[in-house]
Amino acid sequence: MSEPAVVVDGLVMQYAATTAVDHLSLTVDRGTITAVLGPNGAGKTTTLETCEGYRAPQQGTVRVLGLDPRRQARELLPRIGVMLQEGGAWSGARAPEMLRHVAALHAHPLDPGLLEERLGLADCGRTPYRRLSGGQKQRLGLAMALVGRPEVVFVDEPTAGLDPAARHTVWELFAELRADGVTVVLTTHYMEEAERLSDRIHIIDRGRLIASGTPLELTRGGALSTIRLVVTKPFPPEAPVSLKTALGPEIEVVQLDELTLIVTGPADASTLAKVSRWCEDNAVLPESLTLGTRNLEDVFLELTGRELLP
Repeated sequence: MSEPAVVVDGLVMQYAATTAVDHLSLTVDRGTITAVLGPNGAGKTTTLETCEGYRAPQQGTVRVLGLDPRRQARELLPRIGVMLQEGGAWSGARAPEMLRHVAALHAHPLDPGLLEERLGLADCGRTPYRRLSGGQKQRLGLAMALVGRPEVVFVDEPTAGLDPAARHTVWELFAELRADGVTVVLTTHYMEEAERLSDRIHIIDRGRLIASGTPLELTRGGALSTIRLVVTKPFPPEAPVSLKTALGPEIEVVQLDELTLIVTGPADASTLAKVSRWCEDNAVLPESLTLGTRNLEDVFLELTGRELLP
């Protein structure tokens, strides 16, 4: 079995009295797309910046392609690509100029023209970087991360500001990279993106890993079904306990927000009927009542109690 592309072991990063990363350990397998998710301030950006070599671990170790990103940077940097959420290009440079400059720094770069065409950068023309739209800057940043033929690429919010067509183009490109054996490590605030693209997802909160698995493992909950109850006005404070009492001890009830409850357990049509009766008995007006499986957003809110906001 090949060595993982990324290994984070017991990483601790502190800033004054704040612990940004708290004994975090995770791995990323080669040739996969792995999403690192977390609320703002969870420590995911600090973790990735340490993997990229921008920060030195205060405790613990980080290895990328078996190398220390700080001590062995000269060996590692030609083998990885990094897409920052913002910046990375000179303000007065035009997109084609910047991409060709970055390509010239690598021994065996991809054809910049092909990347320009694929990511729609030819439309940028002679516009300097500082005047590009947010979406154009994102596409240029991704092209700069990929032009050197990296074995591992770290991408931070790769589709922020992109229209739906451009977003799908980026998704297709990531799938092609994975098929070619490239490892993609991404952060995103789009749950659909993480669920659709990722082979594995790591969820971190307050600097700790709180869940890890494939999208299916995280959302299926084994053989259990899920009922999602969305109402028109906020639930009364005792709603979760009251509904659980009505449904029985085998059922778990979690309130995601003031208008949504998730019922998990051996749910079937009879459970739906009980939920419906509970709504009637408690003067709760449902907007929707659906039986299915949890989505990634449900799981995230259950684990962190917070939305994944940009």
